[in-house]
Amino acid sequence: MGEAVLGRKEADRRLAKVKELLERSDVDYVSVKVSATINPHSPYAFDETVEEVVERLTPLYEVAVKGGNKFINLDMEEYHDLDMTVAVFKKILSKPQFTNLTAGIVLQAYLPDALRVMIDLQQWAHMRVFEGGAPIKVRVVKGANLPMEQVDAEIHGWPLATVSSKAEADANYKRVLNYALTPDRVRHVKIGVAGHNLFDLAFAHLMATKRGATAGMDVEMLLGMAQAQAEVVKKTVGDLVLYTPVVHPKEFDVAIAYLIRRLEEGASKENFLSNAFELANPDFFELEKDRFLHSLEILDENVPIPNRLQDRTQEFGFAPAEGFANSPDTDPSLETNRNWATEIIRRAPESKVGYAEVAKHTVTSEAQLESLIQKALDGGKRWGNLPTYTRAERLHKIGTLIEKNRGLLIEVGMSEAGKTFEQADVEVSEAVDFAHYYAERCKELGEIDGAVPQPYRLTVITPPWNFPLAIPAGGALAALAAGSAVIFKPAGDTERCGAVIAELIAEVIDNDVFIPIQILESELGQQLISHPDVDQVILTGGYETAQLFRSFKPDLRLLAETSGKNAIIVTPSADYDLAAKDIAYSAFGHAGQKCSAASILIMVGSVAKSERFRRQLIDAIESLRVAQPADPSAQVGPMIMPPQGKLLEGLTRLEKGEKWVLESKQLDDTGKLWSPAVKEGVLPRNPSHLVEYFGPVLSIMTTRNLESAIALQNAVDYGLTAGIHSLDPVEVKDWLSRVQAGNLYVNRGITGAIVERQPFGGWKRSSVGPSTKAGGPNYLISLSGWASKRSEVEGVTLSDAQNAVLALAASSQLTDGELESLIGGAKSDTHALQNFFGSSDPSGLAAERNVLRYFRSDCTLRVNQTASRFDSWRSIMSSDCAWIR
Repeated sequence: MGEAVLGRKEADRRLAKVKELLERSDVDYVSVKVSATINPHSPYAFDETVEEVVERLTPLYEVAVKGGNKFINLDMEEYHDLDMTVAVFKKILSKPQFTNLTAGIVLQAYLPDALRVMIDLQQWAHMRVFEGGAPIKVRVVKGANLPMEQVDAEIHGWPLATVSSKAEADANYKRVLNYALTPDRVRHVKIGVAGHNLFDLAFAHLMATKRGATAGMDVEMLLGMAQAQAEVVKKTVGDLVLYTPVVHPKEFDVAIAYLIRRLEEGASKENFLSNAFELANPDFFELEKDRFLHSLEILDENVPIPNRLQDRTQEFGFAPAEGFANSPDTDPSLETNRNWATEIIRRAPESKVGYAEVAKHTVTSEAQLESLIQKALDGGKRWGNLPTYTRAERLHKIGTLIEKNRGLLIEVGMSEAGKTFEQADVEVSEAVDFAHYYAERCKELGEIDGAVPQPYRLTVITPPWNFPLAIPAGGALAALAAGSAVIFKPAGDTERCGAVIAELIAEVIDNDVFIPIQILESELGQQLISHPDVDQVILTGGYETAQLFRSFKPDLRLLAETSGKNAIIVTPSADYDLAAKDIAYSAFGHAGQKCSAASILIMVGSVAKSERFRRQLIDAIESLRVAQPADPSAQVGPMIMPPQGKLLEGLTRLEKGEKWVLESKQLDDTGKLWSPAVKEGVLPRNPSHLVEYFGPVLSIMTTRNLESAIALQNAVDYGLTAGIHSLDPVEVKDWLSRVQAGNLYVNRGITGAIVERQPFGGWKRSSVGPSTKAGGPNYLISLSGWASKRSEVEGVTLSDAQNAVLALAASSQLTDGELESLIGGAKSDTHALQNFFGSSDPSGLAAERNVLRYFRSDCTLRVNQTASRFDSWRSIMSSDCAWIR
């Protein structure tokens, strides 16, 4: 074992260490995880990855042959490694030079897939032996990565790959052994019965003995975990294989992590080891006996069906049965999905999807644009009068349509925007989520105490090119949910993506309520934004664009998510491997073209001197596969256009004191494909610290302590996302209370923004307008006008401070009706503070916390001379209510 494999160099080093071990005269057996032999790769480059792993492992197997047929066992960690590990195993042993080499592979019995794979291996090994080859060995374990499987499933919305209970895992373990331990089968596939449950080991030993298959069975245990029991097992069954981790002393923390994981697993109340030392006690013995007998009761000879059955070729889209649930991403661990993805990747470079739709939506004259605006105004009035549940139903239909057309949207996203398949797939999931989430929030608009929605008639949507599927859909669907007609103008660089999304929305929404357009002349764009009948504009783009829009129309109601210059702090208490992994992906995923991308790394104190952190970070970044999306192995795709202006300077220029850690290079003739740029020695207030480059550039800064690191993080004009890697809860708490950004990420990447889990929006120059977060509970509220109605709140007690303000208001010539309304408003404010504006985690995941927090704004309340006396007191009352919180 060793450090986390984040890049090619660490994988090379790991392989070299294993080879060095295997070449020793006193070593004749090694176990290697396939995932440790190669740097992280695209899950959709399955065939390419298998070929690469086979090429990398072949020299190891050649050492085994030269050493007198030493034994190599291919281990696996998570479910997504299963198919690849089996494919690599078969492909290596199919090479002529390994015909007479016996080698092994591990199967995890807590996967329902285990028996299916065992049967496949048995059939393959039978043919291998029939053709004169050596038998193989399969080590059967119950599985030790359940927490990792649980996290993977929950985060992506997939079913748990493992069986649902310990009893089922025990039964499946016996099911596999029952199939495998027969005299004819062990001639082809020798079985390693691995575990510490003495009942199960005895079961396997007795079954093999009765059937005459003991020559094809080994018992395997972990060294040092139950030494006394191991000695007894050895006396009973003969030879015993003991597994032990091997780690370099400089990386001993890895061994500690392994030991803790094993101890935690053994200490589980359901694990046999938790009672293994108390079996002389009749109560404990009966408990384990009953568990063993129960696993026998549910044992059968059926081949279990895998839990993960997603099939993108057969899905038609559906709305959540109740409430909201995030749409599952495509599961690349399944062969059917990988084949489906391969076809899309093949089609994308020559795809013509969207061209016809763009031509259909193109507006060329002022008169044409004016006509469309008037048409939308008429439709908006009718749409806004529909019941909220009717609008919600329409949005759910759009969500199912987007899901049904996932492949089409991925294709156009790859073709036009240079998205990798994985990036485009996740974006489609987000678009689906926006439809269903806003549908559910739409239902709530008519249920707000003390207020009646007054929908705006017309909203203009001007989305960006960097997320040309999700963000355009999100803006349009939010405005529609709020009751407004929409004029939808996608970015010119990704007009095809926008046009395809628009056609799906238009299948459900009337053509005078949702109007997609594409404008070629800037004069028409100004006419649209500045039009007096446009009630509001939703913009996602640069801060400069927001300024330009306001210059067109100073009183424009603008809701804009603008720019970001985002930093991740790493303190000495961080998990360096995890930090390096998250920084690499956050900085260079999507070619650094996320507004939430990590642009700055701030290393605190001794982090800057850590050779391990530096090595892991550079290895992770250098190993990213930068390629056009037609290459299935691409992890970083092209930029939307050749870099120019400040981005080109960021990629190619150094300021005083800076030097290149990795110098960016142009990789092809398009001018869009550039390798990552990493510069260090960045000084405070230099362009690398303050300027948003919006591309694959990472600037490294150093500071003495966390306080100065936060100051550097807050010094930029923007406040979109921010991150910290620290395992010290005091540091994390301090950072959370002081950092100035809308989305804060602790010990993870900073480019999430999943609907409901992480609603998205920033502070400072990263947001213009009401600043409510897209994909969050308040967004639709900010998109509608409101009228007052009598509050029905009861049982609210006002504070002394509030009553004092009310007393002053009562002496200021307010009418009785106005005073009554002021009291009702104060109670409504207080009720909202107590019941709505607290911290919450609506996603409720076990794997991570996604806390939505509310902060009181430190601002000044200005009351104009033209304001009425009631409005002035109402504003003061609301401010006072927020202050006393």
